Amino acid sequence: MMNRRTMMTVALAALAGAASTRVAIAQAGMSRITAYAFSFPALTGGDIRLAEFAGHPLLIVNTASLCGFTPQYAGLQELWTEFHGRGLTIIGVPSDDFGGQEPGGATEIAETAQHQYGVTFPIAAKAVVKGPDAHPFYKWAAEARPKDVPRWNFHKYLIGRDGYIADVFPETVEPRDTRVKTAIARALADS
Repeated sequence: MMNRRTMMTVALAALAGAASTRVAIAQAGMSRITAYAFSFPALTGGDIRLAEFAGHPLLIVNTASLCGFTPQYAGLQELWTEFHGRGLTIIGVPSDDFGGQEPGGATEIAETAQHQYGVTFPIAAKAVVKGPDAHPFYKWAAEARPKDVPRWNFHKYLIGRDGYIADVFPETVEPRDTRVKTAIARALADS
């Protein structure tokens, strides 16, 4: 029969083991859940459920209509045209978090993305992407990659087929950049 001290020692060892497992997972840049666990309200209603794209790479980009990087919508559309048939999905996530550069509602966002830039990939409803009120996907991404959080509009998370973050590109890296295309091709090739 175990005495109280032995039981406490066993319990503390179990907790220490669980904590070290969490640390190892965090150091590997992964969490227990994948990006496919999340969904975004769609700009036009309904939901964009990432689970519907399980096993396929995703490029999640926080966007804004009045930003100096807004022309990146054109490059994102080119990526969509080039890689969508091979399994890539791009999701734009409008956010007003940086410089108040997404002040409008769904109509104004659609006007910029779809009418000015011809975007045909899914666009989410406006969301918070930083801080304590961030959308759950962005909280998950910040926990997985704390040094790679959005610092401005048009920050790009590439999610691999396994549902974990494969690569991150800041707003200064254009969607047409060779690094982005190479990372997408690699994510598409991974099985």
